[in-house]
Amino acid sequence: MQNNIVSNNEKLRREALKKYNIIKTGADEDYDNLTFLAAAICQVPVAMISVIGSKTIWQKSAFGTEATEIPRENSFCERIISSDNSPLIFKRSEDPEIFKAAEGVYEREYSYYAGVPLQDSHGHVIAVFSIFDLQERDLTQVQVKALKALAAQALKLFEFRKQKIKLYQVQNKLKQKYKELEKFASIVSHDLKSPLANIISLSELLKDENEGKFDEDTEQYLQFLVESSYSLRNYIDGILSFYRSEHVMDKDLSTIDLNKLLKPIVDLYQVSENIQITYPEEVILHNVNKAALTQVFMNLIGNALKYNDKEIRKVAIEFSQSEEYYYFDVKDNGNGIPEARFEEIFELFTTLETADREGNLGSGIGLATVNKLVEYMGGKINIESQEGIGSNFKFRVKRN
Repeated sequence: MQNNIVSNNEKLRREALKKYNIIKTGADEDYDNLTFLAAAICQVPVAMISVIGSKTIWQKSAFGTEATEIPRENSFCERIISSDNSPLIFKRSEDPEIFKAAEGVYEREYSYYAGVPLQDSHGHVIAVFSIFDLQERDLTQVQVKALKALAAQALKLFEFRKQKIKLYQVQNKLKQKYKELEKFASIVSHDLKSPLANIISLSELLKDENEGKFDEDTEQYLQFLVESSYSLRNYIDGILSFYRSEHVMDKDLSTIDLNKLLKPIVDLYQVSENIQITYPEEVILHNVNKAALTQVFMNLIGNALKYNDKEIRKVAIEFSQSEEYYYFDVKDNGNGIPEARFEEIFELFTTLETADREGNLGSGIGLATVNKLVEYMGGKINIESQEGIGSNFKFRVKRN
């Protein structure tokens, strides 16, 4: 909607124009369609969307003329900046001095002009939607209404462009902040891992070399120190993995054999006779992020085996597909998860406060990373689970 209040502050008007970053941008079909419609509806030979610079007027779109830039002085647009009329109409017989002053500004000598100002929310006229004719005429009410409607649409395109620029700026700032956070996490994690490794080594050495020499309480304290050190190391590794997942997302899409993707992961975990993992034999996936999908399966299979106190630990991977998605189920016979925690387990740093088979507590990072990667692949993950029976992590990824 056009603003009825017109600002005459030229300095502020120029500052407002800069936010649109539109002067001397490339051709745009959306704008060209509007000038074509204006000329057709109003039955005139020329229509323009003119951006008013400091000394020149640049045509974002021009129908019926080759002119791209004209002097601002003595142009019709110059007179609209401080006018309250919309449209502002000039006829040669009624305003001969205006047309006389405009001679040489335009490539033709027009006898009729009508222009609708494009104002921002503060009343600054940043551009004008104009029509020209070589002879005088009178627009019908329908034509006037159509011209205003087309001008309003042009202003929406201007505003959309400005909002898109703002969005890009915000995105760039967020990317920079994320890079800084990633660098911070990497540096801190690296600086922590070195002394932590020394603590683990010395604690285990102290424990081994003095076996049987400490009383029961000291043995428990020492064991707690070792377990806590390992938990902290896993926590640090998890943080690094979460932030490095951004780089995984940048990998190219490829066609992969699901069996060949899963086999190395299964071989990595299936080192004990009490582990049984089944997965599809012949499935081809087209245009998927192999690195991201590998990370998802490694996390889910790893969790299924770690949080499982059964004598025989089982994991079954199932696959199906639709026209839009690939679907995966990762089922286990593990400890299960309370229904009340189904939603929050995918949030960063959320843990169930239960230990795995080795007695270590989770970091609350693995499933957050899984959720992040699945969403990046255009999908969604959820869970079905029964405590003491097992869980089924169901996720889908977009078919590209």
